[in-house]
Amino acid sequence: MEFRTLHYFTVVAQELNITRAAEKLNMSQPPLSNQIKALEEELGVQLFIRGKRRLELTEEGALLLRRTMQIQELVEKTRQEIASLREGMTGTIYLSMVEGRAPFLAAQWIAGFREEFPLVRYNLWNGSSDDVLDRLRKGLADLAVIAAPYDTEHLEGFPVGREPWAAMLHPDHPLAKEPGDTIPLSSLVGEPLIVPSRKSRIESIRRWFGEIGAEPQILCEMSNYMDAVALTSQGVGVSIFPQTVGVSNGLVVSKVVTQPARQAEYILVWNKGQAPSGLTREFISYVQDYLEECQAELS
Repeated sequence: MEFRTLHYFTVVAQELNITRAAEKLNMSQPPLSNQIKALEEELGVQLFIRGKRRLELTEEGALLLRRTMQIQELVEKTRQEIASLREGMTGTIYLSMVEGRAPFLAAQWIAGFREEFPLVRYNLWNGSSDDVLDRLRKGLADLAVIAAPYDTEHLEGFPVGREPWAAMLHPDHPLAKEPGDTIPLSSLVGEPLIVPSRKSRIESIRRWFGEIGAEPQILCEMSNYMDAVALTSQGVGVSIFPQTVGVSNGLVVSKVVTQPARQAEYILVWNKGQAPSGLTREFISYVQDYLEECQAELS
């Protein structure tokens, strides 16, 4: 498969119409149709279902489109990295991160790093831990901020922040009306719970409840923090997520869970065995210095 052919396929898959795709590519329709047919023959699969007015992607075609978009993104990332080596400390840092406190941590680092390297650009991506790590493995991200624990066999990293676990409650929930900004874990026993979908998180929550001789009543597993907020705001259940700093709204009431309390730890990671680019190494070094300065101010 050639990059040019994949580019043709991408345009056709987006337009779902050979005529419009040919116009967008500034070429005639027959050669474009021939390119798509040749690609199907090379792969041995049908990529499109041909209708009278429009095309429809087959399952194989949809998979190829996803992979092609990833390849194009990786090519652009590589082009920018090569340019940064030629021109000095320029280029783009690709940073993927989980929700919660991670975006606020990244914002602090970027604000300081920009003062030293104003020509550097940033591509930030936010999602679940599994999706973030998948992008890192595929080379679509230079760095990632994830929640502990993490795979130390395949990843290098260091802690960059903590925040307490909290319960998000509907404003009319009896626990939300109680005074104070903390609640004991025992008060959540028997409540329908909305929790992070990551397997290690669920296991940690079960062990947490086990310490008080109880079992969590898990109603729903979510990978997205804002989805949990949406469900909680409708009174579906009580969400247990790391308390996100800087985010406040009238949809839910957040209270830190205590007795016993737990903290979520965030880790900055990159692929072990793959040497980071010069720009990425510089950014890692800046974050380490930043954390040391913050620690010195506290001591």
